Amino acid sequence: MVIVQQILRGSVADKLESPTDVMTTDPSQSKMLETGHEFLPKFDDKGLLSAVVIDDTTSNVLMVAFMDAEALTATRSSGLAHFHSRSRGKLWQKGETSGNVLRVQSILVDCDQDAIVLRCKAAGPTCHTGATSCFYRVLENDRLESVVD
Repeated sequence: MVIVQQILRGSVADKLESPTDVMTTDPSQSKMLETGHEFLPKFDDKGLLSAVVIDDTTSNVLMVAFMDAEALTATRSSGLAHFHSRSRGKLWQKGETSGNVLRVQSILVDCDQDAIVLRCKAAGPTCHTGATSCFYRVLENDRLESVVD
């Protein structure tokens, strides 16, 4: 994985005419995405990429969401995690109503640039249920059991 050191500089949206601009089957393009130094996020056909949020201190998974170019740009420019709400079809900042914002410390980018990991400091519980993480249950023998925080 490549660590994007300077998360608050540059605008992905300025480089892309549309989210599908970097979708290609060209081997040279794939090689550039995998080993190059240029950040060229590879959005899916709906203009989204997966974003996994982990705690910067513990590396525990806090949540998984989707980002479009607008959310990625807002996150990089503000330092606060923004996502694309698929149900509402719009941009949202995590914690905009609860105050439980996610302060982005660094962004990790996977090998083909179609998923990212946000290392964050959370201002409070990440899950809308009040749990520290949205992953507060474990599957055991076809039954969900609570994980102790």
